[in-house]
Amino acid sequence: MFEDDISAAMPVLRNGGLILYPTDTIWGIGCDATDEAAVQKVFALKKRSESKSLVILLAEVKDLLQYVANPRPDMADIIAGFTRPTTVIYEGALGLAPNVISEDGSVAIRIVKDPFCRHLIKRLRKPLVSTSANISGAPSPASFSEVAADIRNGVDYVVKYRQEDTAASAASRIIRINKDGSIAIIRD
Repeated sequence: MFEDDISAAMPVLRNGGLILYPTDTIWGIGCDATDEAAVQKVFALKKRSESKSLVILLAEVKDLLQYVANPRPDMADIIAGFTRPTTVIYEGALGLAPNVISEDGSVAIRIVKDPFCRHLIKRLRKPLVSTSANISGAPSPASFSEVAADIRNGVDYVVKYRQEDTAASAASRIIRINKDGSIAIIRD
């Protein structure tokens, strides 16, 4: 199964390293979302401006309370109603590396159902950065075989699990919870 990958990824993540891993959507570059230096490495590898925010993955809806100031009381029900991976932009980010938070104080978080991601996050006991495994501006890889060599070589550990998957995957839907509690669809 994927236990060997999780065991190998843990010391990398705990020591501020980067991993290349399959998410509930596309292959991603990941690190501890509370480690500012690790997040900086992600921006450097992607050649991406730090003014762009990154997506954070959590394993449980209840974990939102630790990283978002005032999530809607019915957020668990909203998330339970999602039929596909959906990233939600929340106001009032807390407890995360400053460079994963947008200039307006918001943060993009996705609660993952994918077993591999859930195990990884639960074992790390911290949120995980997930950003597409590509240089900024290049197409997002739909499968592992499309991940460029400079990305593969630029991380500290490449997860072996699901490298053979050829089914093309797509990025998540993105919605924003506005200050008044209303929901806006950013990317469908």
